[in-house]
Amino acid sequence: MSTTQSERLRGLLEPLVHAKDLDLEEIEVSRAGRRGLLRVIVDSDEGVELDACAELSRVISEKLDETDAMGEGEYVLEVSSPGADRPLTQHRHYVRATGRLVKLQLTPEAGGGEVVTRIVAVDEDGLDTEVPGVKGRKATARRVEFAEIAKARVEIEFNRKDKKEEEA
Repeated sequence: MSTTQSERLRGLLEPLVHAKDLDLEEIEVSRAGRRGLLRVIVDSDEGVELDACAELSRVISEKLDETDAMGEGEYVLEVSSPGADRPLTQHRHYVRATGRLVKLQLTPEAGGGEVVTRIVAVDEDGLDTEVPGVKGRKATARRVEFAEIAKARVEIEFNRKDKKEEEA
């Protein structure tokens, strides 16, 4: 997708997404045979429900029909939330992952390597984390500055209690 088209679509769609109290995470335009494919990824602090994606899809579709932002050809519109394996790249991603287990790839300056840790708190400079103990040992606290993180991704936990279960 050209930068101009990307900027134009972002300018067109961002107000629609924000009006639904969502964040516009990503816009992807690609080809699927003779059709175009417009994928719009949205998120919020509370997550995104299927009904919100469906409603936003209708609103975006109406807006795109009023403009020529997607050109003259046919296209498919997909509106969805980010997948569980989405990389953490922005401050708000880390905030939303508080309480979750993450895999951090550290920069060479920070010693390199990977660490799997649970985010306890997030501030402007970095993360307070807890590295799980191994073989019955206690978890250990660790501070990781954002400048030390090369890549980050949430680890999927199948036996993790969610916030609603913990509050019950």
